[in-house]
Amino acid sequence: MIEFRAAKKEDCRTIAELYSISSDGVADYIWSKLAEDGENILDVGQRRYEQEESVFSYKNCIIAERDKKIAGMLVAFPMKCDGKIAEDLVLAPYSKLEADNSFYICGVALKPEYRGQGIGTQLIKLAEQQARMRKFHTLSLVVFEQNERAIKLYKALGYREVSREKIVQHPLIQATGDAILMTKEIA
Repeated sequence: MIEFRAAKKEDCRTIAELYSISSDGVADYIWSKLAEDGENILDVGQRRYEQEESVFSYKNCIIAERDKKIAGMLVAFPMKCDGKIAEDLVLAPYSKLEADNSFYICGVALKPEYRGQGIGTQLIKLAEQQARMRKFHTLSLVVFEQNERAIKLYKALGYREVSREKIVQHPLIQATGDAILMTKEIA
């Protein structure tokens, strides 16, 4: 049986590992720019999720567990846009895909052995519950066009494509093609 719980500070390493998977290397790119000389990028990701005042905090994460082992995670938070496009050319497409005043599903990731069991669907539904509790009427997420399985899931859950931007290639980013903004309106 899968259980869901709020993330704890001690989960931050696993959150970073899973977020790296969900971002197809975009997180690795960001973390590499924040790393100190010789610092492992997962250490940077862990440090980032240990922060309590950032949107990229364990406090915005839900953990899915089976038999007390972490199976996956969700990172979601309110999105407030300032209208500025990232100066970093690699990150600019993603800043163009921000949906202001939405509840942003920043990342959903499952360890490979837990995929295809409905856990991702449950995590998305938990994000929708959080959005309702916080009085948001729109949820948003960005998915890579190559991730056909995720796109199929999001469409089945009522998300629709709003816009897309070409991914800027970088050795740390595995995705190619377009990044797609999808949204869902809720009551």
